[in-house]
Amino acid sequence: MPRGGKRGHKGRAKQFTNPDEIDAQMKAEKEKAKDLPENAENADSDESSDDDSEPKKKGVEGIIEIENPNRIVQKNKKIAEVDLNPRNRELSRREREEIEKQQARERYMKLHLEGKTEQARADLARLAIIRKQREDAAKKRETDKKVKDTKA
Repeated sequence: MPRGGKRGHKGRAKQFTNPDEIDAQMKAEKEKAKDLPENAENADSDESSDDDSEPKKKGVEGIIEIENPNRIVQKNKKIAEVDLNPRNRELSRREREEIEKQQARERYMKLHLEGKTEQARADLARLAIIRKQREDAAKKRETDKKVKDTKA
């Protein structure tokens, strides 16, 4: 591909707009803009009533009347009507399993803190052994200290 950007079509002459045509188009746009604000006020009130009652029809719908009982017309909901967390919503399997898992974990922790689980009993027994060893070590240190004091 040659450098320098896009080239014109092969063999076709370039078309330039006549300055008179440009002026004519600009004048036409200005006239439409002047007429538009007058009609815009009436059009806005008409459009707002049309938008509420019936949505704008697409394609051939405006020409041909369609009777489809399966077609569901979507209604626009107001923000106040939308409920983000409905209470009676059915939970999915994953959500339900996650909630059950969390509740089981909480039950286990409650029993563990009360000392009713096997792991809690093993932990308490281990802690009792460690306490006893520490008490014995403390008594031994005291006796060794008394022996040193008596010798010195």
